[in-house]
Amino acid sequence: MKRSLLPALSAGVLALSTMTALTVNAAEPLKIGISAEPYPPFTYKSADGDWTGFEVELGQALCEAMQADCAVTPTGWGGIFPALESGKIDMIMNSLSITDKRKKVIDFTDPYYYTPSAYVAAKDADFAIPDGLDGKVLGVQGATTNASYARRALADSGVEIKIYDQQEQANRDLLAGRVDTILADKVAMTEFVKRDEAQGYEIRATAPRHPAFGEGVGIGLRQADDALREGLNAAIAQVIEDGTCAALSRKYFDTDICGS
Repeated sequence: MKRSLLPALSAGVLALSTMTALTVNAAEPLKIGISAEPYPPFTYKSADGDWTGFEVELGQALCEAMQADCAVTPTGWGGIFPALESGKIDMIMNSLSITDKRKKVIDFTDPYYYTPSAYVAAKDADFAIPDGLDGKVLGVQGATTNASYARRALADSGVEIKIYDQQEQANRDLLAGRVDTILADKVAMTEFVKRDEAQGYEIRATAPRHPAFGEGVGIGLRQADDALREGLNAAIAQVIEDGTCAALSRKYFDTDICGS
């Protein structure tokens, strides 16, 4: 999802007991904040109503590595950063891109995955991407690095940028012909074009590396939570080294996206 464009936050303090190696001892479970709006296959509800997905399972693996009790805590995307500041959640693990702008107000772990963004359009669309976007309508989810990239890199292309609260809204408008193309995380779009209703659509181009996309995806933390960051960094290194992250990645994406 590569979320970005963070509201201003003040530094908060999370009371943690001593962390040694990968072990975290906390009075209550650490609350892993994810967006309440599903973003498959990263975060979504299974048939039985439980949250699952690549990041949900990876978060559980990180907590096991830290020997910490954790609880997935869905929070509306619009309020997820205030929830971090106020202590309603202890971390944001929701395809959160590490950007210079955000690092001024929150802290991050090391990146645990990086994927490029991609444009999806109809297979029979008669325009080139990105050079043929003049007069076309591009759909992107607001408060994401994709929206930031579109505004910064495509400002002179003549494209009309349409902002959506949720990625699924942009997906539906593409299928309905209300936008000409959408820009989103390539892994998510790879899964999207596999849907029965999207068989007439394909990934048409991949966006280049750009400062708007940041350094990869990390876990967002309050700036004062040094011990938690250190524990999570050690856990991230462990699940990448021992293959846990790669196995989950292949389960959900048929490829390994772990690391930076």
